[in-house]
Amino acid sequence: MIVRIMGEGQVKLADSHFTELDTLDDELLAEIRNGDTDGFRRTFHALLDKVRELGEPLPDDSLEPSELILPAPGATLEEVREMLNDDGLIPSA
Repeated sequence: MIVRIMGEGQVKLADSHFTELDTLDDELLAEIRNGDTDGFRRTFHALLDKVRELGEPLPDDSLEPSELILPAPGATLEEVREMLNDDGLIPSA
């Protein structure tokens, strides 16, 4: 799956990594719903770091369609809340 982090670029991520990412996404969703700004910031950055760690960066000039778009690292709790679906940022399979 091709994942875009807004403002950074794209990475190719194996489907096998989504269980690990979904755990962080569930934590993030709970923190957003509870208005836990500190928890949100910590978990959001952990999620982005994990995507960067597990993903293989695509070249900057690559024009692959992104199957998942994640907010930029500086996004606020409110901005991320607007991007959520019922499952969080990462849709359940």
